[in-house]
Amino acid sequence: MSQLELKNVTKKFGGLTAVGNVDLSVRKGSIHGLIGPNGAGKTTIFNLITHIYEPTEGEIFFEGKPIHQLPTHLISRAGITRTFQNIRLFKDLTTYENILTACHFNAQYNYLDAIARTKRYRVGEEVLRNNCELLIDILKLNDQRDILAKNLPYGYQRRLEIARAVALLPKMLLLDEPAAGMNPDETIQLLEIIKQIQNQFDLTVLIIEHHMDLIMNLCDRIMVLNFGRVLAEGTPQEIQNHPHVVEAYLGEGGH
Repeated sequence: MSQLELKNVTKKFGGLTAVGNVDLSVRKGSIHGLIGPNGAGKTTIFNLITHIYEPTEGEIFFEGKPIHQLPTHLISRAGITRTFQNIRLFKDLTTYENILTACHFNAQYNYLDAIARTKRYRVGEEVLRNNCELLIDILKLNDQRDILAKNLPYGYQRRLEIARAVALLPKMLLLDEPAAGMNPDETIQLLEIIKQIQNQFDLTVLIIEHHMDLIMNLCDRIMVLNFGRVLAEGTPQEIQNHPHVVEAYLGEGGH
């Protein structure tokens, strides 16, 4: 069953077509890869799904409902969260504070409860803090919990951004080049982390990535974009052996 569908989606910037006539179907519970050369339109698709951009043409559906005209905050409320190529953290908050702030997106109490410290507030806060601790453990951030985000090594900043996105308790997680800047060991750890959070939180994942080992070992299906259009789609094995994909993107080392 498809959870996310893009139907004939096009985005033009003046005379430039960044994305042209893209159809994409992401099955619930899957990990779906989106690859292609720089400038192929991958991040533009993420920006269309989250309504940072509005489609010039076409429609986007999430769980059968159109979302392409919804504001970004309502798309998040519907269950889609994302990370960015350029890391966006609260630089002067600690790792723990960054995650806990995101956890409060799902607080089950109101301002009056917080002021009066009602039972609903106390129970709600315990739940949020437990969720925060779980994410710190899963993302292996225990040793960095009290370090300011701006002082974290780059790989840990990437993990923290993922933790914050998952803290919103989405149904679908969009990851925009999460392994960028990571060394091979960190990339292997990230692969296992993504698998764990997918299983733990029952997530569907749509991921943009240039690390082919990660993509091929992680994804159920992969779509390849080139010049804003779909070049191929299929299983990792089908993509690795697709002649047009090898020619345009993977090269001989893609086999």
